[in-house]
Amino acid sequence: MAGFRYALMCVAALLIVPMSGSYADAEDYPARPVRIIVPFGPGGPADVVARQIGSILQESLGQPFVVENRTGAGGVIGTLEVAKAPADGYTLLMMSNTQTANESLVPQRKYELMRDLVPVASLNTSDLVIVVHPAVPARTPQEFIALAKAEPGKLNYASSGQGTPYHMAGELFKAMAGINLVHVPYRNSGEARSGVIGGQVQMMIDAVPAMASNVAENQVRALATTGKTRSAVLPGVPTVIEAGVSGYEATIWLGLMAPAGTPKPIIDKLNVAVNAAIKRPEVEKLWAEQGAVPMTMTPEAFDRFLRADIVKWADVVKRLDKTE
Repeated sequence: MAGFRYALMCVAALLIVPMSGSYADAEDYPARPVRIIVPFGPGGPADVVARQIGSILQESLGQPFVVENRTGAGGVIGTLEVAKAPADGYTLLMMSNTQTANESLVPQRKYELMRDLVPVASLNTSDLVIVVHPAVPARTPQEFIALAKAEPGKLNYASSGQGTPYHMAGELFKAMAGINLVHVPYRNSGEARSGVIGGQVQMMIDAVPAMASNVAENQVRALATTGKTRSAVLPGVPTVIEAGVSGYEATIWLGLMAPAGTPKPIIDKLNVAVNAAIKRPEVEKLWAEQGAVPMTMTPEAFDRFLRADIVKWADVVKRLDKTE
């Protein structure tokens, strides 16, 4: 009987120790600097928001949150780096709908988003804006569509790479407006933005927070925004829907993920800290001025959101394939 009780105690210990260890890890976390990998170039919405949130998390959690840009292959290179990182909470991925679109756009990638990473927290969402170089003889979206139809394949548009929200928004616009534009992928948003400002490309679809100042300085001309309603930052600019492309909508959203296997208590601790950060009045005010809206979700709700977005973009990719 004594031997049986001893065996039960050993089994109980095996069951209890890992759980206790996980929660102990969460209590001590973070004990050293945390990396936030941004798989996009400096200066874009993901990079800017990563630095904003990283600064607040450093303040609230007591360790540096260091932003590292790992660009290339439309976000695949940086995402893969995080997918292969130790599952200890010290490497995080700043991601967007680029990653959910890549699930169907880039079949040769060496990771699966929902298998190799886990959701931590959503951050914000913002509308996009269609802009053209001032030399383009179109002042309204209708005029641009007419110009593109008159000269099919002669106008081009920039994006920060294959599968990015800007690329997908451009392809969706092409398909729904019935026009033929040439896609010119750049290595990052900053280079793409410079391309349209410098006149190397005629058009770009970019995030409102990133492009609004260029519109104000007349470096580019805003034709339309991509949300269901007009942007509070660019209230004088009509939506694509107002321009007659019924049902068109495209946004960019941002979030954080971690390597699969990261202890749930650490994920939950990060989620609470991130949600507190984006609820700060100064953050809400800053994002509102830039045209971004906070998104607050639990890890479980963000998981459902990501899975739905993967399905959404898979349907869009199928639709685009049929138009090619």
